[in-house]
Amino acid sequence: MTIKINIKMPKYVMWGSYCDRVLEKREPFRQAHLAGIKQQKEAGLIVTIGPTADLSKVFAIYDAPDAETVRRAIESDPYWQHGIWTEYEVKEWIQAF
Repeated sequence: MTIKINIKMPKYVMWGSYCDRVLEKREPFRQAHLAGIKQQKEAGLIVTIGPTADLSKVFAIYDAPDAETVRRAIESDPYWQHGIWTEYEVKEWIQAF
């Protein structure tokens, strides 16, 4: 019998809030934000990211060695640097299935 052990990096979730009038305010920074997300996706850091339907919150899942790596990624994003994201919280997530 062969047992395959698959060691993966921890997963982290990020919940954040958007500023008021997000669609208008994000426009100057949108292309840089999307380019950064694409780089994170290609590097295997980010699994998914997106807003809630009412555009009040942002949700993301990251594959990262630690929460600090996730925080650095978030805080280097133009949306954080220019106040489009107004707050965020990072928690380690246990994927059950």
